[in-house]
Amino acid sequence: MVMASLDDDQGVDIVSIPLAGKTTIADYMVIASGKSGRQVASMAMKIAEKCKTEFGRPARVQGLPTADWVLIDAGDVIVHIFKPDVRQFYNLERMWAFDDEAAPGEPRMGNLRVEPRNGGLG
Repeated sequence: MVMASLDDDQGVDIVSIPLAGKTTIADYMVIASGKSGRQVASMAMKIAEKCKTEFGRPARVQGLPTADWVLIDAGDVIVHIFKPDVRQFYNLERMWAFDDEAAPGEPRMGNLRVEPRNGGLG
């Protein structure tokens, strides 16, 4: 649901990082960029609303109204949506990359295994 929503809303450079077995905070972390603060805020609010309507539980959202970096805690999935310059500065992909997960020859973003699909993941 998260990946599809970000893709539908024209999210950029969408990456999913599997966290299961690495930490207890969530099973996945999703990182994406929006082209403006307005787009970042809109994508975040849509994901929060879908969590409530589809799963019956509210997601916790932090980072509004400035929307340079919005964090959505959806339980099993943590979503970070950034403006591009803020994403580049914090570089969460590098911080959370696990070198042991990707097999040789698999596509990567830095040390991170990714599965790109038209600018995002499915």
